[in-house]
Amino acid sequence: MRREIIIIFFDKMNFRGTIIIKREDEWFVATCLENDIASQGHTVDEALYNLKEAISLYYEDEDDAKIMLPVGNSDQVYITSLEMAL
Repeated sequence: MRREIIIIFFDKMNFRGTIIIKREDEWFVATCLENDIASQGHTVDEALYNLKEAISLYYEDEDDAKIMLPVGNSDQVYITSLEMAL
């Protein structure tokens, strides 16, 4: 499979998001929590690659002044699963 390189430009802005990847049948689904954009792929890498493209397309027509990117530089994000009896 041939892959093209996608470069995400936000005019000197960087995007940092929290991504959750879940397996659903034969697909891996990657979802960005900050903007609720999702994509899928047959592998984790393919799902992330497709998600980067989707995020890039989502923001490409937006005026830089109107883009609300996640703020903050904290690397402490905790994501876990929970199972309990109800």
